[in-house]
Amino acid sequence: MTMTARLIRTAMSTLCLLLAAAGTSAQVELPDIGSPADAVLSKSDEAQIGRAIMQQIRASGTLVEDPQITEYINDIGHRLAAQANDGGHKFTFFVIDEPSINAFALPGGYIGVHTGLLESTRSEDELAGVLAHEVAHVTQRHIARAIHANQRQSILSTAIMLGALVAAAAGADPNAVQGAIAVAQGSAAQAQINFTRSNEYEADRVGIAALADAGFDPEGMASFFEVISRNTSTSEMRVPEFLRTHPVSSARISEARNRARSYPRTLTDDTPNYGIARARLMVNGQETAEQAVALFESQDYQYQSDAARYGRALAYMRAGRFNEANRIFEELLLRDQQIIAYHIGLAQAQLELERIEESRDTFERAIELFPRNVPLVVHYAEALLRLGEPKKAHDTLLDLLNNVPPTPEQVRLLATAAIEYGNNPEAHYYMAEYRFMIGDLVGGVSFLQRALALPDLQEIQRIRYEARIDFIQEFMTEEQLQQMRRSRPSGPSAS
Repeated sequence: MTMTARLIRTAMSTLCLLLAAAGTSAQVELPDIGSPADAVLSKSDEAQIGRAIMQQIRASGTLVEDPQITEYINDIGHRLAAQANDGGHKFTFFVIDEPSINAFALPGGYIGVHTGLLESTRSEDELAGVLAHEVAHVTQRHIARAIHANQRQSILSTAIMLGALVAAAAGADPNAVQGAIAVAQGSAAQAQINFTRSNEYEADRVGIAALADAGFDPEGMASFFEVISRNTSTSEMRVPEFLRTHPVSSARISEARNRARSYPRTLTDDTPNYGIARARLMVNGQETAEQAVALFESQDYQYQSDAARYGRALAYMRAGRFNEANRIFEELLLRDQQIIAYHIGLAQAQLELERIEESRDTFERAIELFPRNVPLVVHYAEALLRLGEPKKAHDTLLDLLNNVPPTPEQVRLLATAAIEYGNNPEAHYYMAEYRFMIGDLVGGVSFLQRALALPDLQEIQRIRYEARIDFIQEFMTEEQLQQMRRSRPSGPSAS
């Protein structure tokens, strides 16, 4: 069974259980006035389903973990969400390593963008247009409303419909995804298509308003729709995934353009981080370092934009041409001290050239300028680990993660720092939290059990770890509890 198949099967089982619970609770709880969708799926249920799907996406290995790209997509997303959201929704934006052109909204405010879509946009306004559309799907509660509109469908059919979202997010074969949706729709297919079409128009309307209010060009959404629609082959196999999941007609494009014209035209320039994020994806997306270099050397250096020069420097880094990369980063940083990626790039090039003190100084000057910037601190901690300073890496990361919600990979990096400087109890605790964050309750408890068996455990740590185990057990199934009881503490490890 393939990774995608396992992902879909596990997620489908989870969704069936969650939706069954949601259906049961709906019989005894009154919905919010004016929100009939709550009778089927409350915001709490949506958040729970969203977390479950995200755990499966993480397990699939398709999530882009680059902290600079993650930071950028969240900056743009939250800027839009602040305009479309009344505070009742929390949002998490992420990027999937998948070349197809698509974006999707999951229950609970989780919004994913495929690398192929980010690379295919021609401007930041177009990217913002797609994100604004997906944000609107969440704020308008289209998933819950779709379920409410099809109450006569069984819970299993609803789970299959939502499970197709997981398949799409994992980059599954489009035909398989469409087949899952067809099974879920059953005899109500045409009614569901019509309801989805109305959702798309509503998401356009709300999203365009958010675009304008956030300072983006309100025509960005229609512009992207028009580009991918125009460039689409008549061959069904070459239709971008975005058009499969977000059908775009000429009437819809026209309506989006007309609606955008009702707002003042905004002349915008792409932020440097838009080009930086795309350059990072383009470099990492090439099969070989030589291909990455050739991609950015195809244009004369003197005619390249700063974003293209940055991509060229990254390609040189990947190819081991550190002196050339170092010269470009120095030039870029000299021109603009406000771009954090330039500080990071220069420090990393200096580290590869074994200019240790220069690298350290570059990182530390940047942290003074941009305290607790997530990508900067993460890359600095990685450098400190390479330099054999795990205690400083640990303390630097801990200061950040005590103030900023961490990702699982950041918690895992913190565990690595702890184990390397010999703090085994805390290393096991961090690894437990990492396992919990990716949905592995049994594995997380196992790390806590190993910590409890360590001879250097302090009493306050023992109390905290035992309390954490007791808390997690309340959410475990009987099978998980039995598996936990069979596990035995072993030697220290943070892997």
